Parts: sequence; structure tokens; C-alpha cells
Amino acid sequence: MLTILKSGIQTCIQDLGRIGFRHLGVSQSGVLDPLAAKCANILLNNPQNTPVLEITVGLCRFKFEKPTNFAITGADLCAELSGQKLTAGWRYHANAGDILTFATSKTGLRAYFAVQNGFSSLRPIMNSYSTDIQAEFGGLTGTALEDGDLLDYPSHSALSPIGAALPEYTESLRVILGPHLDILPKDNQQSLLEQLWRVLPQSNRMGVRLSNDLDLTHNKSVASQGVSPGTIQLPPNGEPIVLLNDCQTTGGYPIIAQVIDADLRHLSQLSAGQACRFVAVDRAEALHAQIKQSQHLAQLEIAVQHHNKKNS
Repeated sequence: MLTILKSGIQTCIQDLGRIGFRHLGVSQSGVLDPLAAKCANILLNNPQNTPVLEITVGLCRFKFEKPTNFAITGADLCAELSGQKLTAGWRYHANAGDILTFATSKTGLRAYFAVQNGFSSLRPIMNSYSTDIQAEFGGLTGTALEDGDLLDYPSHSALSPIGAALPEYTESLRVILGPHLDILPKDNQQSLLEQLWRVLPQSNRMGVRLSNDLDLTHNKSVASQGVSPGTIQLPPNGEPIVLLNDCQTTGGYPIIAQVIDADLRHLSQLSAGQACRFVAVDRAEALHAQIKQSQHLAQLEIAVQHHNKKNS
């Protein structure tokens, strides 16, 4: 068992999401930084969709009741195993009784914690183990984990340590311009791409709210239409919302752009007050960025298999 001694701000079970149910009004859910979660699973020889713990902000503690191998990826939230400092992006072994702690960081927001062969006490709903926090289903109890919760996992003897470097997080978010951008005057359309945007404290897994001094207020409305993670809506107050994995499935605000899938991981690590900027790209570049990430993971998988074979 893994005992959640302190659950922190928000720690929840997520896999790669609930795909194929948006027409029923069901949100995607799933990890906000899929590259980091996939990397953690690859380091442990797990299928990439194995559920992991998504830790937001940090400030949490876990106790291993059985020996196992685990990996931590994503933001460096100053993790320690029974007082020994750990490095994000590495595979480690824990003995029964070891305590894993996460502090916090000013440079990143979310870390991912996976165990070898995953947590065994979970039940899939709609082909996913992800916690849908808004609708309260999935995960362990349909909510973020709480102090005292228990997660079972199989015990394993130690694997040799191995780490992986992921592409750096950046403040630049590549976007494809949206169908309603022309509600803005031409000058403001250009300023949307030139200026820095600050993340507002009201941001969560549903969406990242942004603000700056640019006046984008408007009184335009559009018919409700489908939206998805990455869609940038512009409410009448002129403060854009970038939708994330727990977002609704339809919306009636004008859509001014769409963050490409490959760059949503950068948004997942931005906390209140941090800055980002938009860079316009075309569909071909968006597809190329996604392929590049897939190639990175494929190379990592080969490297881990080679390392395991060499050290077995």
C-alpha cells in the first residue's frame, strides 16, 4: 500500500484521459503534462497510459508500505525519499517504510509520481482511471486524494537507477489562430501575439485565465459550439481563457486561437503571476511538434530497454 499521509493542495489520479466521450458532455480529464507522465511510465517499463499521481504545488507526503520502484517527472518540487534529495526525471527504489515528500517550487507547478506496474486498486470508468474532479467520478473516490487514503501496488525488487531529460518548459505557446479573431480590431490582433500575458490566480484544471494591460473587451456573442483543451476563449471582459483537460465540452465565447497539443504541457506548469506569450503557427508545424515529441518518447523507450538489458 501507499499511504497518503498529507495530500497537499491537489493530488489526483490521472492517466492520459477519457477519450471519445465529449459528444456525451464528458470532459477529457487526464494528466495536464502528458509528456512528463509518459516519461515516468517509460522509466518504469509501464504502458504509457498507466495511471499516475498528478501533484499540484506539492506540500505532500506519502509512505511506501511495500518495496517498489517509482519515478518522478514534471516540475522539480524538491522531492525527498526519507530525507534524501531526489531529482525529477529519474527512477528510484523505495523500501517498506520509506517516506516520499514533495515541497514546492517557484518555477513549476505540477509533478508526476508513478510506481512500477501502476496502482492496482482502481476501477476504470469509460476506459479511463482519470479523476474527473468537476463531475466527481474516476480515480479512487471521484475526488482529489485525501489524507489517509490508501493505494495498493505490487511489490518489486530494485531496478537500477536511470534518468531522462525532457525538453525545457518555455513561456512561448504556439497557437493556430481561431475562427473569431476578427472580432478584434487589427491592431489588437497583432498585440495579442506580441504582448506577455500573466496567469491569474483563478486558474485551475478547467482553464488558465490570463490578463495584461491590453483592452480586449467586447460585446460579441457566438452560438455555442464545441471546444477542447487548448481552445482560447475571449469572454466580454477581454481576459482570455485557455481551456485545459477538465473543461466543458461546448462554449459560447468567441474562439480567438487554439494552443497546439504539443505546447499544452508548458501551460500546466504556469502558476499565478507567471507569464506566457502566444506565437502563431500553421497546422503543419503543430503536427511536426507532436511527431517530434512522439519520437523523443520512442528514443527514450529504446534507451530504457537497452539500460535494463545491460543491467539485468
